Amino acid sequence: MADAPLVLGITGASGAAYAVRLLEVLLEAGREVHLAISPSGQAVIGEELGRRIDLDAFRIEELLGGKVPAVGRLHYHHFKNLMAPIASGSFLTRGMVICPCSGSTLSAVAHSMGENLIHRAAEVHLKERRQLVVVPRETPLSLPQLRNMQAIHEAGAVVLPASPGFYHGAETIADLVDFVVARICDQLGVPNALVRRWGDA
Repeated sequence: MADAPLVLGITGASGAAYAVRLLEVLLEAGREVHLAISPSGQAVIGEELGRRIDLDAFRIEELLGGKVPAVGRLHYHHFKNLMAPIASGSFLTRGMVICPCSGSTLSAVAHSMGENLIHRAAEVHLKERRQLVVVPRETPLSLPQLRNMQAIHEAGAVVLPASPGFYHGAETIADLVDFVVARICDQLGVPNALVRRWGDA
């Protein structure tokens, strides 16, 4: 299933730049991506990136700052659409990422209390034993959040905090974003050369 579709959920934690860059990289790699964005994710994208997107009449160029991807295939699903294919375990995928992953989303998925398509798709990936990567960014963390991370890890997910490294010669914010995106792509098996890896000449 190496070439099977990937699922990307964007929720309302700070860190919209990670999500947008990840989507760009996945599409540039020629991957098929199924995308869902929560209303809080929409609000954070507007606040942090100044990009206004319409969840009811979604246009990819609004999210990507005017760019239209030349490769890859994007399928957008409204967060309320529980009839979308990614809501079913019979729809085969390579994996799913929630980036960034808000505390409320983490809690909903960890405790199977989903209310929207992002929650449901994540629960599907857990029950089908497929790759699920959650990318929390909030700091500091409360004890309930730490327990939720432990619970979702024990259920089979990868908890990948948006904690960029500095050992790869980062000079710009974009370099720090790429560090995290590279680690996500590594988890999904998507080849990338976004950062200089430890030990590289």
